Amino acid sequence: MPYFDAASSAPLHPVARQALLAALDEGWADPARLYREGRRARLLLDAAREAVAEAVGCRPDELVFTPSGTRAVHSGVAGALAGRRRAGRQLVVSTVEHSSVLHAATAHEEQGGTTVRVPVGRAGRVDAAEFAGALGPESALACLQSANHEVGTVQPVEEVAQACRATGVPLLVDAAQSLPWGPVGGDWSALAASAHKWGGPPGVGLLVVRKGVRFAAQGPSDERESGRAPGFENLPGIVAAAASLRAVHAEAAQEAARLRELTERIRARVPELVPDVEVVGDPERRLPHLVTFSCLYVDGEALLHELDLAGFSVSSGSSCTSSTLTPSHVLRAMGVLSEGNVRVSLPVGTGAEDVERFLAALPEAVAAVREKLGAPVARPAVVPGESLVLDVLGKLCPIPVIELGKVIGDVPVGGTVTVLSDDGAAGLDIRAWCHMQEQEFVSEEPADRGTAYTVRRVS
Repeated sequence: MPYFDAASSAPLHPVARQALLAALDEGWADPARLYREGRRARLLLDAAREAVAEAVGCRPDELVFTPSGTRAVHSGVAGALAGRRRAGRQLVVSTVEHSSVLHAATAHEEQGGTTVRVPVGRAGRVDAAEFAGALGPESALACLQSANHEVGTVQPVEEVAQACRATGVPLLVDAAQSLPWGPVGGDWSALAASAHKWGGPPGVGLLVVRKGVRFAAQGPSDERESGRAPGFENLPGIVAAAASLRAVHAEAAQEAARLRELTERIRARVPELVPDVEVVGDPERRLPHLVTFSCLYVDGEALLHELDLAGFSVSSGSSCTSSTLTPSHVLRAMGVLSEGNVRVSLPVGTGAEDVERFLAALPEAVAAVREKLGAPVARPAVVPGESLVLDVLGKLCPIPVIELGKVIGDVPVGGTVTVLSDDGAAGLDIRAWCHMQEQEFVSEEPADRGTAYTVRRVS
């Protein structure tokens, strides 16, 4: 069964498995102890730290291991803000950061700080000049991901880091998605990542804080990991993480070229095979293994279920999932279609034949979901009437745009359809529908119940 969700968690690399088993035998003792077993454990820990530091491009004494990538982000944000408290209480982030960064921002606000959220374009990429313009005298820390976890867009870290350095604001980079493909360039100040993203074991994260960056670790601490990640180190996991990172970097260039060709194939062929599809994310400045697209008139959870039955494991940022009734904050920030969203992220070693089988199965899966939902298959004949009101109150996505697609032909060119909806995702999806169908989004206004979205038929 092809696994196409490496952006969530990559399969354990064979080198990581071998290193993990060996470290379970050799690295079980306390590396803080001076007896023989402890000294052996310390040698393993030091060697792993040096290997990871070399791969990241930092000094070993700048890097600590944490229990997860999320913990690394939370500790990095809190510590950097605390270290810069005298400079200001403002945090600057992009609107498409990983939820771990946004949760840290919320915690900062609850403690009296402020957050500036820099918007992105439709491709999910922040404008470096706009980000630089958000930095001010009260800015204590800036955060920018190296590449987006949902759509694969690579961010201008080097340009933003230069602007941060010029204004004296440290930049923390969430490198979880890009580190498997190589070190992050630019003069950044701090960096966080997670081993399970590159084929290491779960339960190992890393936090890098450059020398000279003001940093005050928050919460109770001890003598381990420079006081920045208290508790007994997961030494077998750390050793396996270091071994797998070196292994994936050794093969990164070749695999990146091969997987980029496969994702280019998906990007090109999905719109040919499935009508009413929007491929999202930057087509050029993107991760080599990740491609995301959204299908009109499709329930995201139902589509993932159909693809699972067909033998494919993919993920979704759709608003229609069992865990949330609101769109992915990334897709919302980009202003793209959120319904029927599919993220394909290919693990190392994925074969071309698996991609071809996925492309062969996708049209039938989408058609099956659309048929169950009663999606429009053709535009109705034009009938008289300059405007129409469509009441879809109480119905969740993708029903509002399905019904809009059915009735848009019931008004003449120049006429309008006003959609009454109380679904929080409707505004984003109706705008995205207009963009895809080349119709005009006129207005969004409060109604007696819900919101009224007016669309003008252009063609």
